[in-house]
Amino acid sequence: VQLQASGGGLVQAGGSLRLSCAASGNPDRFYYMGWFRQAPGKEREFVGAINWSGGRAYVADSVKGRFTISRDNAKNTVYLQMNMLTPEDTAVYSCASRGVSVLTTDPGSYEYWGQGTLVTVSS
Repeated sequence: VQLQASGGGLVQAGGSLRLSCAASGNPDRFYYMGWFRQAPGKEREFVGAINWSGGRAYVADSVKGRFTISRDNAKNTVYLQMNMLTPEDTAVYSCASRGVSVLTTDPGSYEYWGQGTLVTVSS
């Protein structure tokens, strides 16, 4: 399984970005797709996850109401729509996948990881 994240960049506070994560390989290994972020000097933080059908999408309380996660299975791609960005959202965002049909926020439970894409929000 390979995961390729893209869409990061520099944006002003209040702006929006959409991150994409394209998956390739055995689809059984990306039943659940998740997004995590890591800011400088901080631990990796769960942002959101979505199951294969898209019927179960979950985002962390810290981004609820601003971030939305979705997926397009025809393209094997997961999206993270980020609105009303603040400087506190600045981080490297990574996508990950797991082949188990159980939602988890624990990064150690995800089997495959993409390389990460940097999001910088200026004030």
